[in-house]
Amino acid sequence: MLLFGALLIAGICRVTACSIVYYIDTLTGKIYVANNEDYYYDVKPYLQIEPATRGSYARLWYGWKDFAQGGINDQGLFFDGAQTPDEPGIKGYHKPKGNLGDLILSKCSTVEQAVAYLDTARVALTNGHLMFGDKRGHAVLVEWTGGKRNIIAMKGNSLLATNFLVSDTIRGGYPCPRYNAMEAEISRLRQRRDSIGLKQVGNIAAKAVQVPARDEKGREAGTLYSTFIDITDMTFILVYKLNNSHMTSLDLRQEFMAGKARKIMMQ
Repeated sequence: MLLFGALLIAGICRVTACSIVYYIDTLTGKIYVANNEDYYYDVKPYLQIEPATRGSYARLWYGWKDFAQGGINDQGLFFDGAQTPDEPGIKGYHKPKGNLGDLILSKCSTVEQAVAYLDTARVALTNGHLMFGDKRGHAVLVEWTGGKRNIIAMKGNSLLATNFLVSDTIRGGYPCPRYNAMEAEISRLRQRRDSIGLKQVGNIAAKAVQVPARDEKGREAGTLYSTFIDITDMTFILVYKLNNSHMTSLDLRQEFMAGKARKIMMQ
């Protein structure tokens, strides 16, 4: 499915790197997202599927230790996050408590509702930013810099995020070679006259993966998993530890219609 054999970014792994891409094919209007979660290889990540209830949407999220690092719900709302340089806290706001991602996916159906939920809950991240995208073609990056919330809206048909603050690039991590590699691949795809599918969008994210490496204590880290979602057709693919033979593929409509909670360990 995906071309992890043709990687551009290699070398020393930045443990908490991560990369996200939201992409709309201009010919078909189909919407795709892809993400690389870069972390230590000794954690036990999993997929969690939660059914709809009278007060919540069905959703799938991925992460570990009862915390959603990213996910999508049955309304076509997607989110994911990436670590950024530390910022001071914002007066009147607090860091996330509990499983924030799961709460947002359970209650919100659009990007606008997700952003509003953050304000209602008085949540502000001091070391990360969040990307939200939905099936209507709306996508934003939410950052908290300079004592306020900043919304970076998608321009054109794509939105990218790695680990620098787009609204305050002097804070560190910029320029980012992984971001630049993904941006270059998008520029190349825009020269094509045929439609772009999930495979091609997946290969945008593939330009930013982190090959496994060990830190000074011998702990191995790299791209722990990569996710690829067709928001329009509600299909989901996960590749574990850059190994295409360790692939999980799900029909999200079927999963959500089943009406059952399910945990799938990544392996």
